[in-house]
Amino acid sequence: VQLVESGGGLVQAGGSLRLSCAVSGTTFGGYAIGWYRQAPGNERELVAHITSGGNTIYADSVEGRFTISRDNAQSTVYLQMNSLKLEDTAVYFCNRLGPAEARFSWGQGTQVTVSS
Repeated sequence: VQLVESGGGLVQAGGSLRLSCAVSGTTFGGYAIGWYRQAPGNERELVAHITSGGNTIYADSVEGRFTISRDNAQSTVYLQMNSLKLEDTAVYFCNRLGPAEARFSWGQGTQVTVSS
């Protein structure tokens, strides 16, 4: 299984970015997929996930600002990030939701940097 994240970049506070996660090598539609992020010195945290049925859950820190969606035909998961804050700066990753032993190998992630 290969995970390829893209869409990150440098953006000013209050701006928007749309991240993409392309999944290959597996039957995509049956998995819940999460977006995770890791800031320097911090542990990787789950910020949003979407189930195979399209239900979504968000961390409190991004609720109302981020929107996760999926296109099963394209085996891709998206993260629309609006009203970005300095504290959203991190490397963003996607992966299968679940315990560590169930996850796929991590991709390279995509860097999001929010400036003031």
